[in-house]
Amino acid sequence: MIWIQFTILIVAILIGSRIKGIGLGVMGMIGMLIFILLFHMQPAEPPIEVMLIILSVVSTAAALQAAGGMDYLVNIAEKILRKNPEKITFLGPLCTFAFTLFAGTAHINYSILPIIAEVAAKKRIRPERPLSISVIASHLGLTSSPVSAATATMVAIVRDNGFQMTDVLKVVIPASLIGIFAGILSVLRMGKDLDKDPEFLEKLKDPEFVKQLEESNTSSAAPLKPGAKLSVLLFALGVLLIIIVGAFPAIMPNFADVEGFKPNMVVGANGSIRMAAMIQIIMLSVTALIIMLTKTSSAEVAKASLFSAGAQATISVFGVVWMSATFMAANSALIESNLGNMVTNYPWTFAIALFVLSMLLFSQAATTRALMPLGVTLGISTPHLIAMYPAVNGDFFLPGYPTLLAAIQFDKTGSTKIGKYLLNHSFMRPGIVAVGVTVAAGFLLARILL
Repeated sequence: MIWIQFTILIVAILIGSRIKGIGLGVMGMIGMLIFILLFHMQPAEPPIEVMLIILSVVSTAAALQAAGGMDYLVNIAEKILRKNPEKITFLGPLCTFAFTLFAGTAHINYSILPIIAEVAAKKRIRPERPLSISVIASHLGLTSSPVSAATATMVAIVRDNGFQMTDVLKVVIPASLIGIFAGILSVLRMGKDLDKDPEFLEKLKDPEFVKQLEESNTSSAAPLKPGAKLSVLLFALGVLLIIIVGAFPAIMPNFADVEGFKPNMVVGANGSIRMAAMIQIIMLSVTALIIMLTKTSSAEVAKASLFSAGAQATISVFGVVWMSATFMAANSALIESNLGNMVTNYPWTFAIALFVLSMLLFSQAATTRALMPLGVTLGISTPHLIAMYPAVNGDFFLPGYPTLLAAIQFDKTGSTKIGKYLLNHSFMRPGIVAVGVTVAAGFLLARILL
């Protein structure tokens, strides 16, 4: 019976990933209907916390975008990249990693990817090299960000065992940087140099292509909005406050001694406010401050591209995580009995399960929410779970994630592409190397630091 249910789960995910957009979410609901009506499964708790974090963080990022703060950050990155074009393969991924770590969403990099592609092409560096590892670095930045839904979910899981946000970040951030550096080294000689690539040389015979190649994608032509710098400062203060609260939860009020106290989705059983709730409160407060102090219209925030992307991500997480959690809960005893001995003796094998599920879910937050609680149930130590946390970045494996498709589109030379056999695409090598090395480095750092 479990294999029939698992097949339904996988089919729903595969169809949803092909639909794209909100496809994963709506197909997840079809899976839920089948599980409830045909198999009489009891629905698990929906991932309300993850959804609210995504909406809160993306709303703030959209306010940053509407206020011009995004353009300001892109201008800074652009100046760095254009002044050092020969180092684009090294600087590009560091920029996308920093952007995502700061904002908590990889979608923030749509403005920087065309600049990376342009700088590389003009320097006659194969754009596939910096673009591929830059996309992977942006994904690793998500699991390193203190304001991402994935990290908030991870912190909520490990906090019960006495670990805080700083424990997660001090392992994951340096491990990710080590993994990114390994990924950079893996692409330095990937593919033919542009001056030896017959496809590119053939395109150079077309004057229109040469003209497009030399056109600048510079974003500095338009003047910055008056509140651009202030919006960045407000966003940064919000991120800093979240880090402080995560590192020192004792500074927050405790309600355990209040008469009539009852734990709920915001306040835990020990009386302290949950980290997920604090992220929601702080980020939406920052959104309000950006709108008021920079005189940005709330309508502009709602129309921002990041807001639309966040809404799609929320629906996707809602359906697919709820369906996956229901399947896991209904079959928990069988799953635990079959996986328990293996992950106890070889904890790193759980990282493979995280990676495979993230390949299907296309969401770090969804994978963390769906599978990490199982790791706790199976008795995997918390330091090992933290080390394996970046393994949820398997969303590059099947080339359907928006940042991958955007990078392919931005590369005018055509060097960044999906291969004939689907899986032999430009992001496979740097993705496997970077994520694999990050997890390995995480085990080493967790042993030293935790």
